[in-house]
Amino acid sequence: MVDVTVKDVQQALELEICTGQEGLERTINKSDISRPGLEMAGYFNFYPADRIQLLGKTELSFFDTLSPSERQNRMEQLCAECTPAVIIAHGMEVPEELIVAATEVEIPVLKTEVPTTRFSGMLTNFLEGRLAPMTTIHGVLVDVYGIGVLITGKSGVGKSETALELVKRGHRLVADDSVEIREVSKNVLIGTSPKLIEHMLEIRGVGIIDMMNLFGASAVRSDKRIVLVIDLELWDDKKVYDRLGIDENKMKIMDTELTKLVVPVRPGRNLSVIIEVAAMDYRMKSMGINAAQEFSERLELAISEGTPNRQKGASD
Repeated sequence: MVDVTVKDVQQALELEICTGQEGLERTINKSDISRPGLEMAGYFNFYPADRIQLLGKTELSFFDTLSPSERQNRMEQLCAECTPAVIIAHGMEVPEELIVAATEVEIPVLKTEVPTTRFSGMLTNFLEGRLAPMTTIHGVLVDVYGIGVLITGKSGVGKSETALELVKRGHRLVADDSVEIREVSKNVLIGTSPKLIEHMLEIRGVGIIDMMNLFGASAVRSDKRIVLVIDLELWDDKKVYDRLGIDENKMKIMDTELTKLVVPVRPGRNLSVIIEVAAMDYRMKSMGINAAQEFSERLELAISEGTPNRQKGASD
């Protein structure tokens, strides 16, 4: 998990700064936000002060009905030392009492024209994405036919070259060499590239390639949900590789299990086409069409139908 500051929220969601410029570096530790309706009525017993406070038309309309002393008291209690920021939604006018109380403790007060409910969803999605548990994996992430494919394997096995061929075939690169993976919710992993190497691809013997400038914006994307792992390994004649695909291997990343395929590499194998087919086959399986299972059922049926005939022939 990386640190998220109020400034990150302000810039990402294009919020207007009303006061508290000096508090923009405050750290946000929770993705939950608070709409302090009960607090406007004076009930602060369970006030979640360490969350971003979002005030909309409902809260501020009620606030306008309070007496001057109550208005001042409410805002002083609302602006606790640990409060990251207060955001005014729906383009509502910022109360002067809030400006005064927030300025005293250097809490940023931000404003947006977006309606409260819609903005609440936008803010929650942003914070959940940034505050989600994160890990980094050595590999390449490519969007193949809408399927997020994480290509892993030892250094030099051909991951980047395979990704380059996939991009040439119309697919999209997300990350090369280092993939930052965030678990944004249960069984949902989102992969991105470190900013330093975003849109870059390393090809041994050629060097670093800027994929966006070389192939255009349609050849890259900033993030993608990972659903399939393809592990490339050098062909081992002593190893027996799965030829039917009935047994499904899994790879666990944080708390999420992903389908994993082991693809052996040797001269003459077109890895980009194999990965395209693997992505399409994964999509078919997710739709309930499993070619390997269907073949196995056909084989069992053929064996069961052929057994009596063989027995009869043996008796004759």
